[in-house]
Amino acid sequence: MANHIGERVRLTVFGQSHAPAIGAVIEGLPPGLRVDWDGVQSWLDRRAPGRNALSTSRREADIPRVLSGLNASGETCGAPLAVMIENTDARSSDYNSIIENRVPRPGHADYPAWAKYGAAHDPRGGGMFSGRLTAPLVIAGAVAAQVLSRDHGVATGVRIAECAGIGDRPRKVDPVDRAILAKLAGQAFPVLDDSVGERMRSAILEASAARDSVGGVVEAYAVGVPPGWGEPMFGGLENRIAQVVFGVPAVRGIAFGAGDGSGFAAAGLRGSGHNDAFYLDDDGRVRTRTNRHGGILGGISTGMPIVFEAAFKPTPTIGIRQDTVELNRNAPATLNGSGRHDPCVAQRAAPVVEAALAFALLDASLVGKY
Repeated sequence: MANHIGERVRLTVFGQSHAPAIGAVIEGLPPGLRVDWDGVQSWLDRRAPGRNALSTSRREADIPRVLSGLNASGETCGAPLAVMIENTDARSSDYNSIIENRVPRPGHADYPAWAKYGAAHDPRGGGMFSGRLTAPLVIAGAVAAQVLSRDHGVATGVRIAECAGIGDRPRKVDPVDRAILAKLAGQAFPVLDDSVGERMRSAILEASAARDSVGGVVEAYAVGVPPGWGEPMFGGLENRIAQVVFGVPAVRGIAFGAGDGSGFAAAGLRGSGHNDAFYLDDDGRVRTRTNRHGGILGGISTGMPIVFEAAFKPTPTIGIRQDTVELNRNAPATLNGSGRHDPCVAQRAAPVVEAALAFALLDASLVGKY
């Protein structure tokens, strides 16, 4: 099973939503890094469940426990960094009827998982398909972000660009700079327009009260990435980022670019309206006037900020009655979703997308130029 990713930095994620623990094994980190574990914890806190009315009521401390990979001084030593998080608030009884009757939840991975793994599949809390498994990815991304900052001066950030059809303004950000990242940093619900953020939160709560859910779009940024990272064709920087991002449950699409005409909107433009003109800045560096290419051309970074957005579907488990089937009897059935679930995953997914970006960038930074 493909629970691992990375070429020079290798991440393996283990565990299930209702297993005793989940965790990450990270290989290939540069030695001598003194990990700021308070910083890692702050990333985990942004993703953790049960922190406000916008998320599931499942309450997990998400405190990382390091099992290996550090020397006596607390620095990375070259050995795999293994980190574990205990699951302390699983409530497996919520899934008894789904397990006993094998009733797949519409929009969830239950049915294809049963088709692949049969009765051995563990659907409790989503099992290995659960968003719970993004916590180990956040650990890897938070550590990667520290290496990127220390060794390359790269800074990352993220915002909720759209939720329930309500778009943050500006809808596409260009130019992206460190001032924007500083504004977004530390926000529990990261948006550029606070009034729009309030409307988004209200829409999420309204859907939750109706026992329904909504989707959203998360936009991520990296500033300070030098030109030359990535490789053509299958090793492209977009490829590497997208592969990690698509490992996040509920992601339905990803599009690169900043400003008008970026992403899928580029298909409706002429080349003269989409190309980014090159120029030399005051320091003699090659830059572009606009950034519709999102900082990547030919799979290789250009030195402009990397910008992309990831679209998330509405949370599939909802409290409204839905048609399904009972696999044990091969008969029609109905289901009211039970358990504890986010009415919108975008808020808690924001730091996960940022973590995916940071991990992919660190891996790409260590791949040879030729």
